[in-house]
Amino acid sequence: MRQLLLLTLISFSTFAQTIVNTNNGKVEGYTKENLRIFKGIPFAAPPVGELRWKAPQPVQNWNGVRKCTEFSASPIQNKPAPFYCWTEEFIAKPELLSEDCLYLNVWATRNAQKLPVFVWIYGGGLSSGSANCDIYDGEEMAKKGVVFVSINYRVGVLGFMAHPDLSKESGYNASGNYGFLDQIAALKWIQKNISAFGGNPANVTIAGQSAGAFSVNALIGSPLAKGLFHKAIPQSGGLLSRMLSQNLADSEKQGTKFMELAQCKNMAELRKKSAEELQKLSNNQQAGRFGVTLDGYVLPTDILAYFKNGKHNQVPILTGWVTGDGSFLGENKITVEDYKKEIQAKYGDKAEEYLGIFPAITQEEVKAMKQKQTLLGFAGMPSHLLAIYTNKPSYLYQFSHVPPEKPNFPNYGAFHTSEVPYALHTLHTWQRAWQSADKDLENTMSSYWVNFAKTGNPNGANLPEWKPYDKQAGNMMMLDNQVENRAGLFKKEFDFLEMNVGNKIPHP
Repeated sequence: MRQLLLLTLISFSTFAQTIVNTNNGKVEGYTKENLRIFKGIPFAAPPVGELRWKAPQPVQNWNGVRKCTEFSASPIQNKPAPFYCWTEEFIAKPELLSEDCLYLNVWATRNAQKLPVFVWIYGGGLSSGSANCDIYDGEEMAKKGVVFVSINYRVGVLGFMAHPDLSKESGYNASGNYGFLDQIAALKWIQKNISAFGGNPANVTIAGQSAGAFSVNALIGSPLAKGLFHKAIPQSGGLLSRMLSQNLADSEKQGTKFMELAQCKNMAELRKKSAEELQKLSNNQQAGRFGVTLDGYVLPTDILAYFKNGKHNQVPILTGWVTGDGSFLGENKITVEDYKKEIQAKYGDKAEEYLGIFPAITQEEVKAMKQKQTLLGFAGMPSHLLAIYTNKPSYLYQFSHVPPEKPNFPNYGAFHTSEVPYALHTLHTWQRAWQSADKDLENTMSSYWVNFAKTGNPNGANLPEWKPYDKQAGNMMMLDNQVENRAGLFKKEFDFLEMNVGNKIPHP
């Protein structure tokens, strides 16, 4: 009888620990070891029907206890499948895609109280991705002392299409950027609710890789996100590259063209089409690529000047890139002669100076210089500019570690995204024959990331000192088998490009 009573009390205690009262109602998660895990918590109303292409709306309250033990659907996108270097661990689960996708997930220790909050924003070119990828699991980061949150947001045509009619009906004379508005809604939910999970709403770090890094940059640059986060970690990508952005007028023209492609006369007809049909139409080459709109509402129209003048959300920054960022968009095979003509057209009377910094006499050198241009344009210069335009401490890194080879699979080196499982301590989710050097780097990087989330400084006990970045010394942390500071990496390139910044930043 006593044993039965004890088991009953333990069961009730475990049940009670997995019930959390949010502003919208109670949610039930589950326990694993010393963790409480909640998956599929709604942070906004489903953006369907009349709410398609609108800013996220509040969640309707519910009665009783809502079961939150499984990931929600991923946003509408092409069916996820492994490709190139990105094996299944890096890819969203393909079983369920839906417009009803605005949910988040929380990992926290059972007795968490006022812990730093670490918010992960996935990549995928703003056209794909999901919080349910294996490498985004939050268990190990939570064990290191943060409340780990991963969020979904709308992507592609449903997340980033602008249109004149949408701008008129918006109430703020702009459209597009719905994916960023979703992220802002998730951060607002965190401010209201995360303390119930043991997190500190006054200590929130946003982090993301690739398009997730573009998202982090967008949040840093958005007046709408002011006060919603306190530190930022953009990995491999930055809005200051201008790569995926255009002004509102051009985005609206793209949306008008898409409506014509869909053979619809107005927004009401377009909203009646199924999400799957719209996704299929968006794959038409004539539809173009939906991305960032400098709309004057979510983002300033002159994003570069806004950052340069220090008007962005000033928070400590940890940012950097992977050496493979220079080649992940494919190989450029232009000739030496065409390379020089291209530089002459871009830089005019400064072309000779440029070619002294990015020289190419042979075809192999052209290939190397084009990869360096891609690396610096996509991630290097945005990281450098973000650091020097921010009046808080900034820490830069370069990741060059090559993961172990997979049998019967090409070796892609330190490829784009390969640093994420090291930073998030999720090598256990990635099927490779890990060596002690990998495990050591994983522990070091995830400790840096957690320390930064805690204090705004990545340094801590038993870690190599990471010096802050400044324009003169250019201190950067090299993340490889050897973890060490290096000064002046790409200094001459950064100095030249900074003087010729804007649309002249070399990028694919």
